[in-house]
Amino acid sequence: MSFKIAIIGAGSVGFTKKLFTDILCVPEFRDVEFALTDISEHNLGMIREILERIVEANGLPTRVTATTDRRRALEGARYIISCVRVGGLEAYAEDIRIPLKYGIDQCVGDTICAGGILYGQRNIPVILDFCKDIREVAAPDAKFLNYANPMAMNTWAAIEYGKVDTIGLCHGVQHGAEQIAEVLGAASIRELDYVCSGINHQTWFVDLRLNGRRIGKDELIAAFEAHPVYSQQEKLRIDVLKRFGVYSTESNGHLSEYLPWYRKRPEEITRWIDMSDWIHGETGGYLRHSTETRNWFETEFPQFLEQAKKPIDPARRSNEHASHILEALETGRVYRGHFNVRNTGVITNLPADAIIESPGFVDRFGINMVSGITLPEACAATCMASINVQRMSVHAAVTGDIDLLKLAVLHDPLVGAVATPEEVWQMVDEMVVAEARWLPQYADAVPAARERLAQAKVKTRDWAGAARRQVRSIEELRVEKATMKAAV
Repeated sequence: MSFKIAIIGAGSVGFTKKLFTDILCVPEFRDVEFALTDISEHNLGMIREILERIVEANGLPTRVTATTDRRRALEGARYIISCVRVGGLEAYAEDIRIPLKYGIDQCVGDTICAGGILYGQRNIPVILDFCKDIREVAAPDAKFLNYANPMAMNTWAAIEYGKVDTIGLCHGVQHGAEQIAEVLGAASIRELDYVCSGINHQTWFVDLRLNGRRIGKDELIAAFEAHPVYSQQEKLRIDVLKRFGVYSTESNGHLSEYLPWYRKRPEEITRWIDMSDWIHGETGGYLRHSTETRNWFETEFPQFLEQAKKPIDPARRSNEHASHILEALETGRVYRGHFNVRNTGVITNLPADAIIESPGFVDRFGINMVSGITLPEACAATCMASINVQRMSVHAAVTGDIDLLKLAVLHDPLVGAVATPEEVWQMVDEMVVAEARWLPQYADAVPAARERLAQAKVKTRDWAGAARRQVRSIEELRVEKATMKAAV
């Protein structure tokens, strides 16, 4: 069979290569066309060379094109996959640095909290541009597969305002399941059956069965506390498991910034985080990791080209959902996964307009969600707090309403636990001014925000504690890295 797949943000070299090889593991997809598009012509050239090397090495008729002209890439595409990061690391650094001045300590800052909300403000206008192009030039009934964060906000905007058939995809559920299988001593992940439901990055394993035997709260707690690594790296997740009775999909660092209880005082943070790796809660950890590895594909490009000469091994196909969804839709082979879609009776105690992440089955008839799931009350309450923030954030991003944006940030669980309303108003002004070039919808609001900042009354503080890393600007990190190279 032959059809076209467009990948927006294809300059994310490693991830694009994974999606590409996964899709080509499906025998029927040998003759598809991949249309790559990105704003970086340099990165596009690199990934195109790698993918063409894979095609050549495997003797495939697969076609690969690359262009910075997005509409051209989308023309006639049946599937569009997005993995973009609007503003790059430069904007992301402001998402972490500015809130920290006001005591809002984030590990990742890409889903909710102050950083995730501003990330959504940058992404949503671009997502809606993608949707306009999809409606106008893509194949009829094209499907938009969104991998970009903030997942729920991007997917919400694409469905409600973009009017495009959209599904959000993440790998948090798979990673959480792998942890559970490991602590329970499963010989393979296939021995574990589960129902996981909630919202993206706040999804809950509400039913667990190992070889058909139901796993309860006490057994799961004991298994995690006995594990030599996870007992230290996932202290916060284990504490939530003890109190809520169910395990969360998300990493220790991610989960800590969605809740109002664990990162609100500097002296408390060290109780819950683990510094063995950034993902376990380090202040600005993902920013540091992303900055230090921002050009890893440049240095490892020769290795990528060498690996591209090897035959594609279907046994090494990843658990990323995209290839499995396409296979099910095109061949009818049924696939079960966890998908981000609009809640229309899927989860009974969450709002109908929310973007939820829950189990579904895919076949030729589309994505068919399992309906009638009711979350434990504490899980639903935690999700509701984030959903209300997401809804306001999406509407603010579409309308350019800075007052609504401030209210969204004010209602964020961690922000509300740390900052006063006056601090939130000033912080949002500062973030909008700092990121103005990526926020066209706030162009009319920026001059007044800048004027308010000139007369600012709130004094910010140095919240960098001895046990936490100071978040530095991109330029400072660049200079530091150059200095280290020179010393070597």
